[in-house]
Amino acid sequence: MRRTEAGRKETAVEKARRISLGILFGGRSGEHEVSVRSAASVIEALDPSEYDLKVIGITKTGRLATVSETGNMLPSAVHDRVTLCDMTAGNGHRVQLLPGAAESGLTSDQPEVIFPLLHGPYGEDGTIQGLLEIAGLPYVGCGVLASAVGMDKDVMKRLFMQAGLPVLPFRVVRSSEISGCVDRLAEELQLEFGYPMFSKPANLGSSVGVCKIHSKEEFADAIAFSAQFDRKVVIEKGIDARELECAILGNDRPQASIVGEIVPAREYYDYEAKYTDPNSRLEIPARIPADKSEEIRIIAVRAFELIDGSGLARVDFFMERSTGAIWLNEINTMPGFTPISMYAKLWDASGVGFRELIRNLVRLGLERHAERAAFRVSG
Repeated sequence: MRRTEAGRKETAVEKARRISLGILFGGRSGEHEVSVRSAASVIEALDPSEYDLKVIGITKTGRLATVSETGNMLPSAVHDRVTLCDMTAGNGHRVQLLPGAAESGLTSDQPEVIFPLLHGPYGEDGTIQGLLEIAGLPYVGCGVLASAVGMDKDVMKRLFMQAGLPVLPFRVVRSSEISGCVDRLAEELQLEFGYPMFSKPANLGSSVGVCKIHSKEEFADAIAFSAQFDRKVVIEKGIDARELECAILGNDRPQASIVGEIVPAREYYDYEAKYTDPNSRLEIPARIPADKSEEIRIIAVRAFELIDGSGLARVDFFMERSTGAIWLNEINTMPGFTPISMYAKLWDASGVGFRELIRNLVRLGLERHAERAAFRVSG
């Protein structure tokens, strides 16, 4: 498809060839900034002759952003590649994300499909997916159930364990109960797990709220810190391990990418190591035996199927250094799309470039929407 000449208005035929793609980004979770970076990266990478990009921002307070707020959230360099949208009736580029969107008459501005580039709570946990389902809008990525299960590390790990997948020993404690049981819990887990351990909020991502606990003296403060972010805290046995990741693409017949390795610049892959420390690096493919790589790919697909995933996910693993044992850590149903994010890099190394990857994700979202729309909802 030829790119429209600069300064020339597109013809109706040219416009008809483009997919109207809504980029939903920002959000009220602790991963707001990561979402903004993901959105900017996707916008910069896509071909404007192929996509009519309409961006909808969500502020840090969880409110749908105005046009000016959305513009301020994004780098100015991408403004000429997008249409800034909001939900105010007086704006010329109005988008509706509520029931009746399909019958609202917003035929020119309403996106054909939404890409919810939202990470963490209120975006990756099934909430925004539920809103889009009610509105009848196709969207990229996992549905309500898979998103909710993938975000809740407690439910996710119990589901994986029930299916016989290898999960490290863990315990869950409610944040409201911590003050009354922290000393007893420290004694029990020291005997059961030993040190180190990790504490993390059950419903969060990007390593926000995660603590590595080296000794009993650090236990109470670490648990209390993690408890600030969620009503449940997951406490997990720590091992000396390499961190490996595999990307999934597909609906009913998901495919696994090659396996990559995270080599963090810090003691473990915390928020700074992921997003701010330039010394963290990715090794693609991971330098591991072929049988271990195949084991990871099989487990990754199985984990995706167990949560009823669709579209995409990134599945994270540990490989214990001393034994080579593979442990399933977690599944991320909307991984980052920043320039340093693993998901797109894994597919690129597997032969699927970024633009082709987005085309596939959009197609998969539309296919899943059409499939669900064909089912009866009443007798």
